[in-house]
Amino acid sequence: MTDHLTYPDVVQLAVPFFIIAILVELVWIATKGRGGRYETRDAVTSLIMGAGNVTSGILLGFIAWGFFMVLWEITPLDLGTSWWIVLICFVLDDLRYYWVHRFGHRIRWVWASHVNHHSSQHYNLTTALRQTWTGTFTFMMVVRAPLILVGFHPAMVLFCGGLNLIYQFWIHTEAINRLPRWVEAIMNTPSHHRAHHGRNPRYLDCNYAGVLIIWDKLFGTFVPEQDDDKVDYGLVHNLGTFNPLRIAFHEWVGIYRDMTQRGLTVRERLMYAFAPPGWSHDGSRKSSDELKQAHLRRHPEDKGSAGFS
Repeated sequence: MTDHLTYPDVVQLAVPFFIIAILVELVWIATKGRGGRYETRDAVTSLIMGAGNVTSGILLGFIAWGFFMVLWEITPLDLGTSWWIVLICFVLDDLRYYWVHRFGHRIRWVWASHVNHHSSQHYNLTTALRQTWTGTFTFMMVVRAPLILVGFHPAMVLFCGGLNLIYQFWIHTEAINRLPRWVEAIMNTPSHHRAHHGRNPRYLDCNYAGVLIIWDKLFGTFVPEQDDDKVDYGLVHNLGTFNPLRIAFHEWVGIYRDMTQRGLTVRERLMYAFAPPGWSHDGSRKSSDELKQAHLRRHPEDKGSAGFS
């Protein structure tokens, strides 16, 4: 078996590109007066969140890697390292990303880690760097297990995941409108991902794709950006803070507080951790599905349009 396989750390190699692209976007917005907006405190917070993500990866990365290597030791399969095997791995890992991302919006335990990425009320390239510090604790590493068990080496799987992450950087911008129709039909684009970051009822829980938007179209979660419904970025209930610690941990604290309320059944306590965000035992909060339905009751003319069913 291919035990000692290594690939370059493509995310680290891409850091200079990230910095240059942010500066180019910033200059573009300043000179053209369009294409988004930068707010200094917001951008700095995103950069701090990105640095924290790198730090947590250094400190905790051994957990996922150790798990993957255990799987690699027990699987009898080894697909090798041919270029077409890497390509297949990339596509399958992109499908893996779709489901992890979807779980991140539909399971509160996973949302607690992912929510910080949606916490900015701005949308620019620094938003892409607003990444989680607590991804290890969601245990979503298990979703990669099938890839390793069927014979893709862990190093290859992580390499493909790095390429996926790099691709997603450039789609966090308002400076690019819509791309040619064939690109929009197949690939995740700035337009598709802007909709994903929207707090408008239409855009809640849509466009989970990493690279290929075809997964959303296949699984019924695609919603196109609408010119007549401008994307309002952020959370349903925005945090109103630039404190990185609160951004990183507020939802975990919320889960703890909800689960430790008095008088709850065991099921209700578990639902506060694993039901969709917004679930409450007394109906005092609203999930994204309930928010969409409430919007339709106020605007029945939207029924059947993109984002509403």
